[in-house]
Amino acid sequence: MLETVVPWLPDFCRRARIMVMLGMAEMVVVVVALWPGEANRLPFAHFLSASAFALWIAIAVSVMLCMSRQVLSRFTPVLGVTASLGLSAAISVAAAGIVYALFTALGKPPVDVSFWRFVSASAAIAVLITASAMRYFYVSDRWTLQLNANARAEADALQARIRPHFLFNSMNLIASLVRTDPVVAERAVLDLSDLFRAALGVGEGESTLAQEVELARRYLSIESLRLGERLQVRWRMEEPLPWEQRLPHLVLQPLVENAVLHGISRIPEGGLLEIDLSVNADILSVTIINPALPPDSPVLRLQQGSGHAQRNIAYRLLYAFNSRAKLTSGWKEGVYTCVMAVPTR
Repeated sequence: MLETVVPWLPDFCRRARIMVMLGMAEMVVVVVALWPGEANRLPFAHFLSASAFALWIAIAVSVMLCMSRQVLSRFTPVLGVTASLGLSAAISVAAAGIVYALFTALGKPPVDVSFWRFVSASAAIAVLITASAMRYFYVSDRWTLQLNANARAEADALQARIRPHFLFNSMNLIASLVRTDPVVAERAVLDLSDLFRAALGVGEGESTLAQEVELARRYLSIESLRLGERLQVRWRMEEPLPWEQRLPHLVLQPLVENAVLHGISRIPEGGLLEIDLSVNADILSVTIINPALPPDSPVLRLQQGSGHAQRNIAYRLLYAFNSRAKLTSGWKEGVYTCVMAVPTR
């Protein structure tokens, strides 16, 4: 039976990480060139040679770590890291030996030190750079995995909450409509089934802007049956919009639900819910505006919940788009505004 190994070593096959390795190698050369003192001044020609030598070793080490990741990940962390650093040192020793031998054959040694001093110093610098990069990328990968785990946990929590959240009210409403208006009752059942089908997919795969808007419309269709004239909805869509834009599942409907449950439904006379969609400078903005009681209102203090959904959505947007996605919200003069901004892809 073949054993599937989940690599724990950082992935050096990514272009961005190779560029980091090259940058760290070049930084060492720059530090040496800028070191104060007349005796340590590095001529420009030697600076170019040292840069080429350092970048050569950085590329070779990065390729080695990329190709050997699966094999080295089969070892324990101590053995895997030791082997990685040992291979980095071996590559550096081989490269330094070749360079020193070639320059010596031409009658111009690369530096005014012995062969073993040059080789050992090159190997030591390569090991230090590799160890620093591996530690940094390892921590970065662990943080990303933790962020993913938090996002999935929040998504699971949202999935568990959305079912009973208004299920009973919706079913009671549908039951009351079955005899009086069966057509509307049938439409409400279909809307409700689509909502819960989407809830089952939270945290798995992706949705599109068009699908998210449709789910929000279905939710508002159900709530309009319950609230009647107290709930007024106005959509503003500035075309063209990227309707096929990929988004995490169920990011718009919970925000609309917050606006209804924690905003309009708490006000006796109801109010107008505004949903604006626009694109500016390759940023898709979805703005939800609704009247709301002050944050320090006793009613809102007794029933908290909007923060949970917003944290969940912020986690998932952060995981999907990194820091390029933003979710901001705030109350001012009786109006609550929530803005979700994501880059178009």
